[in-house]
Amino acid sequence: MRLLKKFLSYYRPHKLLFSLDMGASLLVALSGIVYPVVTRTMLNDLIPNRQYRMIVIYGLTLLVIYLVRMWLNFFIQYKGHMMGTQMQAAMRSDLFTHLEKLPFSFFDQHETGKIMSRMTTDLFDITELAHHGPENLIIASISVIVSFAYLMHINVMLSIIVFMVVPFLIGISNYMRTRMRSAFTRSRQATAVINASLENSISGIRVTKAFTNAAKETEKFEHGNTLFKEASRDAYKAMGQFHSGTTFITDIFNVVILIAGGLFLYDGKITFADYSAFIVSINLFLGPVNTLIRFMEQYQSGVAGFERFVEVLDMKPEMDRDGAKDVPRLKGEIEFDDVMFAYDGEHDVLKNIDMKIKPGQTFALVGPSGGGKTTICHLIPHFYQVEKGRILLDGMDIRDITMESLRRNIGIVQQDIYLFNASIRDNILYGRLDATEEEVVEAAKRANIHDYIMTLDEGYDTVIGERGVRLSGGQKQRLCIARVFLKNPPILILDEATSALDNTTEIMIQQALDELCKGRTTLVVAHRLSTIKNADAIAVISDGRILEQGTHDELLQTGGLYSQLYHQQFREKN
Repeated sequence: MRLLKKFLSYYRPHKLLFSLDMGASLLVALSGIVYPVVTRTMLNDLIPNRQYRMIVIYGLTLLVIYLVRMWLNFFIQYKGHMMGTQMQAAMRSDLFTHLEKLPFSFFDQHETGKIMSRMTTDLFDITELAHHGPENLIIASISVIVSFAYLMHINVMLSIIVFMVVPFLIGISNYMRTRMRSAFTRSRQATAVINASLENSISGIRVTKAFTNAAKETEKFEHGNTLFKEASRDAYKAMGQFHSGTTFITDIFNVVILIAGGLFLYDGKITFADYSAFIVSINLFLGPVNTLIRFMEQYQSGVAGFERFVEVLDMKPEMDRDGAKDVPRLKGEIEFDDVMFAYDGEHDVLKNIDMKIKPGQTFALVGPSGGGKTTICHLIPHFYQVEKGRILLDGMDIRDITMESLRRNIGIVQQDIYLFNASIRDNILYGRLDATEEEVVEAAKRANIHDYIMTLDEGYDTVIGERGVRLSGGQKQRLCIARVFLKNPPILILDEATSALDNTTEIMIQQALDELCKGRTTLVVAHRLSTIKNADAIAVISDGRILEQGTHDELLQTGGLYSQLYHQQFREKN
């Protein structure tokens, strides 16, 4: 019932068009009975009594009705499909808007290709049901009722005999419906697996070619393809059983009419004209019955898609705590108070983290990979919820700050940068969409990328390709830095921003980062310890705990893990 209410809610903005569409469908259904009525009248009256003038009038009237019916069918197909398209667009907007509100944890657990499958394949099936479903139900149901009433008018006993076959048709339909629904759901899931594999393989095509692993990617794709074939086999097997069974029952109608009608005609219980009209009318009865059968196939596919659509909408979005406040520009004081965190709720990634960063300080996090450094960076913008403890900004629990205003105050530069397949200008503007052209250029200059941009034929209008594929690693990084310059946040997070760069490029990037850090509270995650020697404070993180804290010189004197890491890197460098 809840699914039905949700489904019907998408019809509300289109009530007028839906009413007109259903009205047109009703007229089409009613007009179908005109031909057997005219046929019976001609055979019983007009032709035997040689009323040639009325024959022409009846024929022309039928032609006019068919012309009107043609226009009604055009309206149904054109406007009805447009209504379905608008509903699909509304569903897609709702789904996209909801996806934007979902927490990081959702995207950690769901592959991009599978999400895209729900946005495309599933929504298409839903809107096909939304458009054709009501039409088929109305046209078919009314046609069945009207044609059966007319059959009863022609001959009651013959109609009752024919109608006795209908319960068998309904019984088979109900029996097969559940199997079809389950099979189509598995088919949709398998399609999502293929889309996920395809998206992943295409995104990583350069890595695949570099390592000559095309065969491996083909193997992974074929695994999903095999799942799809198996799921489709089950779905189409159920559909085939449904269709063949119901078709056999409808074929029984013809056998019953042939035998019973022939006997009635032989015994004089029905005239030849009435028998002819009955045969024509029974086709009007069987046609809608077959339409209802096909609707069941469409219904199962559409419902399976809608269930997957609603499944995403039902997922809990990121929500501000009750009473959370929108804050202006922060000073930048950060404090972790006994913070514990686990991605899965069971295995702690951070354990009793206590640290304080004063406004304007540069605070560095170092330590072995997997120790929890990046997790700390993700918790400050409230990308995940802490299980225990508090994170304070300017003395306020981040849970008491609206996420939007919190994230406006934080700039992030990561090793793995994401750039959009758009112009250089648009990528920089992502830092602050209302910035002027002068501000964009100034941000690019401060990031040491302006001179390079001006060497390009299209300058700031140059489209950089998917994920910035037409730029080098250093150029991508500087573009990202320009974006943060434009945002101008009081808090800056640098998560191994230069670790993937060569030494020469790193020096150039480091100059831009030094400029970016001025006057901001900066949290730096660094692999190369030489880059954070001048940090105001350094915390050594290992296995989710802070093992040491202090300045570079203080930590070297203690002879702990930091000293070991530093001397090890120094030896490797020499």
